[in-house]
Amino acid sequence: MKKQKQAPILGKKRRGLTGNMVTLLMVAVLYIVVAVMIYSGAASRQMTSMVISISCYIVMAVSLNLVVGLLGELSLGHAGFVSVGLFTGCLVSLATVDVLPLVVRLPFSMIVGGLAAAVVGLVVGLPALRLKGDYLAIVTLGCGEIIKTVITNLNVTGGAKGLNTGAIYSDTKTLLPYAVVAVFLVVLVMMNLKNSRHGRAIMAIRDNRIAAESNGVDVTYYKLMVFILAAFFAGMAGTLYGHTLANIKPAMFDYNASIEILVLVVLGGMGSIRGSVIATIILRALPELLRVDWVSDYRMLAYSVLLIVIMLLNSSPKFAELKGRWSIGNLIYFLGNRKKQKEAENNG
Repeated sequence: MKKQKQAPILGKKRRGLTGNMVTLLMVAVLYIVVAVMIYSGAASRQMTSMVISISCYIVMAVSLNLVVGLLGELSLGHAGFVSVGLFTGCLVSLATVDVLPLVVRLPFSMIVGGLAAAVVGLVVGLPALRLKGDYLAIVTLGCGEIIKTVITNLNVTGGAKGLNTGAIYSDTKTLLPYAVVAVFLVVLVMMNLKNSRHGRAIMAIRDNRIAAESNGVDVTYYKLMVFILAAFFAGMAGTLYGHTLANIKPAMFDYNASIEILVLVVLGGMGSIRGSVIATIILRALPELLRVDWVSDYRMLAYSVLLIVIMLLNSSPKFAELKGRWSIGNLIYFLGNRKKQKEAENNG
């Protein structure tokens, strides 16, 4: 007798519908809706002012997730790389503002800012990545503060007063296409890296460094690669962020900013790209959305309570199982199968 095919289980994941495809679809739908609202004038002034900032923080969070989630190392100096890209890219943009149009100048500035941050990431990473755990966290935190202090004492960056970027300031409608490209670029790179041979080697280092080394994995090489790649994207995000402001200061991205980016990664889930995107949108938008009369006095209290609730839920195995069972991809898969079953019953 032929065995009957079992009905699909809701919790069973299908690769074509979950993971990468669902994340890309989610990001695409979000930006399509936002773009339609902004360019049609339906978006509020508050929403319009937050879009580019949130996009930059998505790039920062996903890039830090390469180090913290994929590699499993704690870095507290990510804001330092953002600062390097912020000032380098904006200085390049200011120098070429009368020569190059925005469509050439901004991508070029973002690449230069990213490369400058990557070089600093290499310089910091060579000695720091020989450490691990708390020691690495303390060293990266110190390096981030050193970067901020150096930038503050440079004349070319404007010192403590900051750098006047009014000449390159652009509004949300102008910068939105560049923000969308930056977000999709970092998401695609993260996805492909996770699923590649290099990604498996990096995750092997995270799971068991000694076992990875015994199997021929070059630990120092892969650590530096992840650190440099994360710094590059952080620098790109910093350059884009600088074009939304009329004045930039080194104090904008101190150790508090590094911790804020790390919180986004932790709350979204270690190694989860989709989680980083969702956590960034919620946690960056929520304090602004709570600026209403009846709750404005308690908005930071509500924000803190939300952080605690999310952490408690993320630490719960039952919630993790429920979240996996009722994911968007599984829901699409389940609905698609139900439709196919009904069509088969009607045809039969």
